[in-house]
Amino acid sequence: MRSLIGALVGAFCVAGSALAETPAAIVEDVQGKIDGVEFMDYVAPGKIIKLGPKTSITLSYLKSCLRETISEGVVLVGTEQSTVQLGDVQRAKVPCDTKAAQLSEREANQSAATTFRTMRSDAKGAPSKLPTIYGVAPLVQAKSGSTLVIERTDGKEPTISVPLKNDVMIRGKFYDFAKAGKSLTPGGSYLAILGAKRYAFQVDASATASPTPVIGRLLRLE
Repeated sequence: MRSLIGALVGAFCVAGSALAETPAAIVEDVQGKIDGVEFMDYVAPGKIIKLGPKTSITLSYLKSCLRETISEGVVLVGTEQSTVQLGDVQRAKVPCDTKAAQLSEREANQSAATTFRTMRSDAKGAPSKLPTIYGVAPLVQAKSGSTLVIERTDGKEPTISVPLKNDVMIRGKFYDFAKAGKSLTPGGSYLAILGAKRYAFQVDASATASPTPVIGRLLRLE
């Protein structure tokens, strides 16, 4: 086992330290006791996860939209998928938008008017699509203690205002609309307001209330 881990580490050393600091995937589920990772942790490229007997982990990759369920063995986190030795991995591509899962600071700080005014157009002159989530109940990453406001921008809908108190946050940094029994409208465009930050996004027209993988409804606002 030690020689296997050493080989995996050696194979990944070329990635560099800067890459290793950038989260590649989020831990969507953990079954059994796994040292060094917990539910809703981010994991970076190069991280090694050892899975014992009857243990499994589900990783959702932010860049590739791959959802992996891995049972037992040794896992080396990559940039778009894992390398797995001595274990079993099941992969599935799920609907997700990397623009929603990886919010840029520039997008976050634009005002509502600026956000819509500066949307780039494609070759035919049509506005580019807003970052999209594929479930009606967003999973929002935000700082505990702040207040999250969600406003509909393309129609009339009651504004949602949520004080992000510790007792409603998952791991102190995620607010789950599904857990709170709140939802948005399929096909709707919205503005998430968090302090001075403004972030425009939309809900896919085919989104439903059925359980949706984390990566497909994740909005990273902090």
